[in-house]
Amino acid sequence: MIPKVPATARELASLLKQGEGKTLEFKRSTGELREALQTVCAFLNGSGGMVLLGVRPDGDPEGQQVTDRTLREIAQACDHFEPPVNLPVERLPAGAGREVLILRVDGNSDSIPFTYDSRPYERVGSTTRKMAQAAYEKLLLERTHSRRRWENLPADVLTLKDIDRDEVFRIIGIAQSVGRLIGPVGRSVSDVLDRLGLRENGQLLQAAVVLFGKTFLPHYPQCELRMARFRGTDMAEFLDQRQIRGPAFKLLEEAELFCQRHFPMPAKIVPGQMRRVEKPLIPPDAMREILINALIHRDYTVAGGAVSLALFDDRVEVWSAGEFPRGITPAILKRRHLSIQRNPIIADMFYRTGLIERWGRGTNRVIDMCRAADIPPPTFEQIGLGAVVTFQVNVAGIQPEVAPSWHQVGTKSALSQEQVIILRLCHEEKTLLDLMSAVGRKDRTKFRTQFLNPLLAMDLIHMTIPDKPNSRLQKYTITPAGIAALRQKQEK
Repeated sequence: MIPKVPATARELASLLKQGEGKTLEFKRSTGELREALQTVCAFLNGSGGMVLLGVRPDGDPEGQQVTDRTLREIAQACDHFEPPVNLPVERLPAGAGREVLILRVDGNSDSIPFTYDSRPYERVGSTTRKMAQAAYEKLLLERTHSRRRWENLPADVLTLKDIDRDEVFRIIGIAQSVGRLIGPVGRSVSDVLDRLGLRENGQLLQAAVVLFGKTFLPHYPQCELRMARFRGTDMAEFLDQRQIRGPAFKLLEEAELFCQRHFPMPAKIVPGQMRRVEKPLIPPDAMREILINALIHRDYTVAGGAVSLALFDDRVEVWSAGEFPRGITPAILKRRHLSIQRNPIIADMFYRTGLIERWGRGTNRVIDMCRAADIPPPTFEQIGLGAVVTFQVNVAGIQPEVAPSWHQVGTKSALSQEQVIILRLCHEEKTLLDLMSAVGRKDRTKFRTQFLNPLLAMDLIHMTIPDKPNSRLQKYTITPAGIAALRQKQEK
């Protein structure tokens, strides 16, 4: 239990004798402010407590001189908490113009876990220590499944008439067909939504609007998909663009159709087969997984946000509003990690349709599928308040005069003179400027589109820092496939 704030400084001395060490810590002055706020972080992650500045370790309330500068220093130091913390400072006279400062913390917050200077802390007995990673991840998981989330708040302004009945039963049919919805669900929309946990006390939840709504303006503008095909490698000129508001499954289907409409379909001749074998630009299951992740993990509290699909000549980008779920970083997505769901109700419906699993392996499967298809694995980034996944692929389609087609790799006609020079130089690590200078090119965008990106797409060269394709330290080096292609060209 958190001790009561003492009425006088002398009452402080008795608190330790009452066995309050677990929820109370003394610091002699604000000179120990960093350690004091680490303890505040521990109290925030527990059941609460108090830190008193101006008290000796033996409990003697000697106080300290407190000025406006002192209070500003405390306020600035509190900016290091994540999530943000409102920490009022209570002042208790200690005599002779000195004061004890009290930092009181109520525990059991819905925002647990907290970090200070990017580190979580916990209270063990009367000691503050760094929290173990496993304990931190467990608290993160508990927070993401807390009772108060955007998706499980009531959709106060909407009723059943705003739900698309046909969409509800279409998705229910899919869930039943894949065996992930067993037993009767009812004949009415209200029965189905109750069964799926999309209503509470007869009131629609906001997750129901995301999944099955038919009315999105003015209250749900974030249920939007923005799609564009740009000419070149920047956003200067549109070739095609669409903006759609709709329920989540239909947005997914629209995004896949847009990809089919704009992705080229390279093909090769396989000995013994009469027809060419088509090779998708990006494995369809990998593309679908990333689009689904954008829909189910995005931050729906960002009313002006959306899921965005941007196609350039040299890449495909999928953006979603909001940062990665807390505890998930771009680096973690490339290895084994917890499945932390920001919107578990929405995610559950995608699980029921068989489109996702629950084991946090989605991004790992995407990486495996890309490697099996001989394309670079996607990069994961946090840019501003958005999460973006980028596939480095040749959306424009490879033209014979600027780059080889997929089935021409290694033939005499496959590599231009400039590309041969690039491959030879890349026996040692080279920067972008090194390569441009060697072939006499000055336009970075054209150089990437015509020479560099096709070689990357065919795995003839690779980046030394693949996770940061635009890093100023980026260099390029030849791959075994590139060495083989050079050797075959020499033999020709």
